[in-house]
Amino acid sequence: MKKLQIYHNPRCSKSRAGLALLEEQGINPEVVKYLDTPPTVEELTALLQKLDMKPRELMRTKETIYKELGLKDVTDEQTLIKAMAAHPKLIERPIVVKGDKAVIGRPLENIEVLLK
Repeated sequence: MKKLQIYHNPRCSKSRAGLALLEEQGINPEVVKYLDTPPTVEELTALLQKLDMKPRELMRTKETIYKELGLKDVTDEQTLIKAMAAHPKLIERPIVVKGDKAVIGRPLENIEVLLK
């Protein structure tokens, strides 16, 4: 099996559940604590391609910082990606990456589909 990565926030119950699911399957993923080491604009762009998503789909739109930055009306995708790079709290979690595919682990079944 290809090496897996999980973009993980240990304070998030869904993220902890995603990591536990991988470990229960005997998988020891590379854990990326993205709040401590935020992904670059380039890394986020690559992640979005693997997720097959637009930037806003990866954003936590209910976060206070989303409102404070006035991102609701921003249509430029590069601006949204730069905002996530500068404020990683905006990034949805967990994200599990396997090769050239990735999923957001909400619901956990998304991770199970990626493992098949």
